[in-house]
Amino acid sequence: MAKDITLYWGSGSAPCWRIMIALEEKGLQGYNQKLLSFDKMEHKSQEVLNLNPRGQLPTFKHGDNIVNESYAACFYLEDQFKSQGNKLVPDTSADLALMYQRMFEGLNLNDKINAVIYYEYYVPEAERLDSVLRKRKDELATELKLWEGYLEKLGSGSFLAGQQFSLADVTVFPAVANLIRYGLLADRYPKLAQYHALLKDRPSIKASWPPHWLENPKGQDTLKDV
Repeated sequence: MAKDITLYWGSGSAPCWRIMIALEEKGLQGYNQKLLSFDKMEHKSQEVLNLNPRGQLPTFKHGDNIVNESYAACFYLEDQFKSQGNKLVPDTSADLALMYQRMFEGLNLNDKINAVIYYEYYVPEAERLDSVLRKRKDELATELKLWEGYLEKLGSGSFLAGQQFSLADVTVFPAVANLIRYGLLADRYPKLAQYHALLKDRPSIKASWPPHWLENPKGQDTLKDV
């Protein structure tokens, strides 16, 4: 089954990582994969554009089916391979509701993280304003306090939708990993740090850890004052 799956991905991309975690969780190792360079604009190659006219990563194909949005691909994998690997959708309506809520709130979290860490990358130095960056960091801090509260309410050792690892964790963990990678202080956000520690050694996450992070474990300090 994995031989019918192809994933074009970029190292460190949270959307790509979501799909890779889901593939590992569903026991679909051995799928076809192509690691592309954003810096070299390989995601704009004709090979990618033939499958994804937006020229974006991830680009995902299973048989003749193309699903390029990461959340959609994760749902698709769980639906198509229900009886294989780990079940990623809770059984109870309460946990299911919480899973959906946290999944889609995760998009907001990811956007606020990116608004900070990519500010210098995308905005020319002459056009950067300290006030804009500070505002973005304050907005991220407000968001992170919400997540601290969510995790505190669930209790130590819980996943995002309760006691079962679910699609909420598949989709949101890469954002949390980026927080730690870019210098978020554990003593300021202890619940997020504990959640990261809980999952970072999970087999599916270790197997799909961004290769350039392995080569350079140190990371950056962009978020140390958030």
